[in-house]
Amino acid sequence: MTGLGAVFRPQLPPERLRAVARAADEAGLEELWLWEDCFLEGGISAAAAALAWTDRLRVGVGLLPVPLRNVAVTAMEAATLHRLFPGRAILGVGHGVQDWMGQVGARAESPVTLLHEYLDALRALLRGERVSADGRYVKLDGVALDWPPTAVPEVLTGATGPRTLRLSGEAADGTILTAATAPEGVRRARLLIDEGRARAQRTDDHRVVVYLHAATGADADARLRAEIEAGGEAALPEHGVAGDADAVAKAVQRLADAGADTVILQPTADEPDPEGFVRFVADEVRPLVP
Repeated sequence: MTGLGAVFRPQLPPERLRAVARAADEAGLEELWLWEDCFLEGGISAAAAALAWTDRLRVGVGLLPVPLRNVAVTAMEAATLHRLFPGRAILGVGHGVQDWMGQVGARAESPVTLLHEYLDALRALLRGERVSADGRYVKLDGVALDWPPTAVPEVLTGATGPRTLRLSGEAADGTILTAATAPEGVRRARLLIDEGRARAQRTDDHRVVVYLHAATGADADARLRAEIEAGGEAALPEHGVAGDADAVAKAVQRLADAGADTVILQPTADEPDPEGFVRFVADEVRPLVP
């Protein structure tokens, strides 16, 4: 079955999160995703609150920018979430937006090297291993978590370029693709991910999560077009969907047919009814998606 979820956009103030998360939980939505975009809202703190306010909702953070976070701190926070809310937290890490990383003095000369070292260390720490590393960026001296997760969690990474997609297949447990990814882009990403998996001789599951621009209700077409163009994308039909539940479900299915395991509907930043949007995804779109 194709997984389905929605994004709580950080353009909303943090105090709106409780109502949206509770609406999603009550409606039976599977996953609510948060973003740690600079300089809006903290991913871990928001995820912890959303998990505490809900009973069954899975909460994803896609993604945590690795230049901002020491890997041991990320491992500690991830382990804490997984022990407090078993099976409900989903964490993705990635390069972060390079301009933002430059603003805070954290821009890496080789983002791919940093991410590779980070993924190797983070996954080992979450497996409960004692880790020493003397890499170009990640340096650990006999670090181990006192409270590792009781079950080893998946670690996803955001990826767009070929090198990072291959790295994701090699060193991560899943990949997060942006809403600019059309179905053909999902197919290409899968091929590159599989190249990395083959290089590492991995045969375990690898989940592909794809965001999808989506708008419904009044002025949906205009809001969607403005959102996509504001992000510097071409307003092509395959880069988003505006319309009723049937139209959205068909767009989700096209991504699933291309290789997406989970599709996360990304509302416009000016979505007038965030609570209504998550109910729409759970109540109207979900029954139409196999």
